[in-house]
Amino acid sequence: SLLNQLSESMSATPCHKLDEQSDGCRNDSYALTLKLISIASILAAGLCGVSIPLIGKKRRFLTSDSNFFVAAKAFAAGVILATGFVHMLPDATSALTSSCLPQFPWRKFPFSGFIAMMAALGTLLADFVGTQYYERKHGKKQQQHQQQQPVVYSDPQSSCSLSESRICPETTKLFNGINEEEGGGHSHSHGLGTVNEESSSVRRIIVSQVLEVGIVSHSVIIGLSLGVSQSPCTIGPLLGALSFHQLFEGVALGGCISQAELKTVHSSVMAVFFAVTTPLGIAVGIGISSVYEGGSPRGAVIEGVLDSISAGILVYMALVDLIGADFLSRRMSCSNVRVQAACYFALLFGALLMSSLAAWA
Repeated sequence: SLLNQLSESMSATPCHKLDEQSDGCRNDSYALTLKLISIASILAAGLCGVSIPLIGKKRRFLTSDSNFFVAAKAFAAGVILATGFVHMLPDATSALTSSCLPQFPWRKFPFSGFIAMMAALGTLLADFVGTQYYERKHGKKQQQHQQQQPVVYSDPQSSCSLSESRICPETTKLFNGINEEEGGGHSHSHGLGTVNEESSSVRRIIVSQVLEVGIVSHSVIIGLSLGVSQSPCTIGPLLGALSFHQLFEGVALGGCISQAELKTVHSSVMAVFFAVTTPLGIAVGIGISSVYEGGSPRGAVIEGVLDSISAGILVYMALVDLIGADFLSRRMSCSNVRVQAACYFALLFGALLMSSLAAWA
């Protein structure tokens, strides 16, 4: 029955286990040494990656309005996209179609893709609700401020249509000039700028927070997987691969946190939380290595579901809030061909570089 099948899926009994001693790969003391080195290495890589954009924003060429920063964000978007598609989704599919699990229902339905899709739709809902909440909150503050200011003319319909169009600054100046001749153009332009700036600020805060949720949930899984392993043959290659993995993901997340323009304390907390998640997962894995069995049906289900959710979140964030928002923006359409080419190259390079790490991690 279905109930019995689900009961088997939650079993903690290992269904297959690699005999690490037979091939000379099991060495508990050496594995523990490598795990401790991994904690230090991955922590340093994560801190370094997430700190580069945060510290660099004080430099002129790394400010959020510089061409270099736009290209760096494109690179980060490629990294996030590859993490979802190449790292998480295949791992989720492998876990949820494992021979450890009963054939029904796990191999009769593509659960990894379905869960990832639902996670993406859930992220869309959270994105929408969060944006609405913050916009209302900022709107109330602005309304209180405007009650103390002289009333100016504003056409909401015109503002909406202009803000949604991809018009170059030169063309916008031309339209504003016409409005000024008709009287009230200056006030309309000022109102539009305020609305756009607040809306963009809200979006950046939402993006940085949702993106961190997706990255952190994946970091817990990979840290736990490394921590429970007793094979130096497995831990050795993962040490280097995961260090680079955290470095690139840190750069991606740090860029989004930097652009959100949060308070220093808030940015620092988010950065540290990201950096310590994988080392913390490794430490937890070391502690429970004697009782947790990754090769059990329960372990396969937990890892597969969490990886599927992470994949859905990151693919949505990469395509909608990073790539779509930047590459279809007015700024990109008005940039010169050199900047556009650099951004496309950075996007592709980030995706390919992160994808290549899948050979080791």
